[in-house]
Parts: sequence; C-alpha cells; structure tokens
Amino acid sequence: MPKITRDSIMALETYAKARQEFRAQVMLHKKIRKVYLGEDVTLIFEDELTIRYQIQEMLRAEKIFEEQGIIDEIEAYRALVPDGGNWKATMMIEYPDPIERADKLTKLIDIEKKIWVGVGGYEPVYAIADEDLARATEEKTSAVHFLRFELTQNMVKALRKDAPLSMGIDHPNYQVLIEQVDRAVRSSLINDLAN
Repeated sequence: MPKITRDSIMALETYAKARQEFRAQVMLHKKIRKVYLGEDVTLIFEDELTIRYQIQEMLRAEKIFEEQGIIDEIEAYRALVPDGGNWKATMMIEYPDPIERADKLTKLIDIEKKIWVGVGGYEPVYAIADEDLARATEEKTSAVHFLRFELTQNMVKALRKDAPLSMGIDHPNYQVLIEQVDRAVRSSLINDLAN
C-alpha cells in the first residue's frame, strides 16, 4: 500500500507551482471517495493521495518549511492512511443553519459508533471512532469524526469476488441504509485493500 514519506512531500515553492493542478486531481479523486449517508452525514474515505494533499495544504497554510516541522506533520496525519486491511474515513455532520446544527449535535451523541459497512452476508463492521482524541462530550457530538473500519480477510476476498458493499447508520435519531454503494466508489475502496 502506498505510504506517505518525506520524499513524497513537495517543498513549499514546488507545491506553489503545482498546487492548482494537484488540487484539481485530488478533488476529482475525492468524488469517488465520498458516500452520502442521508442528507446530513458524509463520509470521505481517505487514502495516501487525500492525506498527502491535507499535509501539503497544512504546510502551505502554516508556512512550514523546516525539516522537523514537515516530519511532524507527516507523523500527525500518517494514521489516517488505510493500511491494506481497513478503510479510514472522515465523517462530517453537516447542517448549514448553526441553530439547527447545535440542536442536532445534542441529539446525535454516539452517532460515530453507529456507522457500519457491510460486505455480502457477513456481519456489519462498525466504525472505530476518534482514536486520536475524544471529539464528543456528554452534551453533544462533534460535527467531524475520524473513523476506521477493520475488515476480515474473508470480507476482502468477497469484495474482490463482487460481493455487494452496503453502508448505513443505525442511530435512534438518524437511520440510513445504502444497500449497494456506487460502483465507482466501491472500486476505489477496494483499491485500498491489500491482496
């Protein structure tokens, strides 16, 4: 599986020249990495390219050019790249109106633990959420969570043999079922899995 290394990160000057084209490439790539779970929850499945873009943007925004700072950013983001046996996703709960958002986040506590992926007839795999730090409180959940879905070898083999991929949320206040994930998204996600 591709890994982010120091050599794969461009210097600020090089990135400034390549940014527009690189950004367009990443935005196109992200289109086949997004799953909309209802109208208000989006999963963006991360991979080496999406996370490398995040690192480049962070280095640019923070004007980090010293070697140790670059290495620190790589280390901070490295855990968000799938390792060949899992999928990793950024989950966003999106309500444009701030008053509605505040209300909904109090009603969606633990939603990040109720997101699942299904492969064929296997038991659903529920997300492991926010391993980096706690994002929710007893009063409300966060609008952004980081998720990991650990798949078994049998699930990976089944996906490669065209088993259906489903996803959903079974929170009492937000329930969604996608019986078949879009083929282009499914293909992109299978590319994250080791043989």
